[in-house]
Amino acid sequence: MKAVILDMYGVILKDPGEGFYTYVNRTFPNLSSRDIYQHWDKADVGEISSLEVLKRLGFKGDLEKIEKEYLDTVDIDESFYEFATNIKKNYKLALISNDSSEWSRYFRDKYKVNDYFDAITISGDLKIKKPDERIFKYTLEKLGCLASDCTYIDDRRYNLAAAESLGMETILFNSRNVQYEGKTVVNFKELENMLAKL
Repeated sequence: MKAVILDMYGVILKDPGEGFYTYVNRTFPNLSSRDIYQHWDKADVGEISSLEVLKRLGFKGDLEKIEKEYLDTVDIDESFYEFATNIKKNYKLALISNDSSEWSRYFRDKYKVNDYFDAITISGDLKIKKPDERIFKYTLEKLGCLASDCTYIDDRRYNLAAAESLGMETILFNSRNVQYEGKTVVNFKELENMLAKL
């Protein structure tokens, strides 16, 4: 193994994916998950900005302030830093995240994680999102690695399946407590121990 590739939400960031839905629903209780994510999905592939998402959902006023209020509800898993420091001693470390360019930049700057990664791939920048295999291939190219050189960690099973189909080793970071047949961890310490055995 030459490289470890991490997902962001539900792995590095604690927000498991329902946080934005809950936040929007406090103001607009009649909006369904589908109503909300049809706009968010467009931001995820760079078709619209994150502020445009809020506008389309019906938010009025200072949209930047409203956006920041939501973003500041999302915390990092502090144990990421120790994990990343240890892993970097032996492996390259990369990030693949389905996110708007703006939100990803905000979180990466706020939590000062950019310098830990040898390659960073954000769906909003690339305009392709997981589980599209092209986003994985693009990252492999940036790392200068083969799929078989890499272990990919995500909290979504369909993203793991896509990485696996390319020949990557995969591990579920089970922050949402789902059933999974493959390798599973629930925190960074477990992940570090598992990687040491691969």
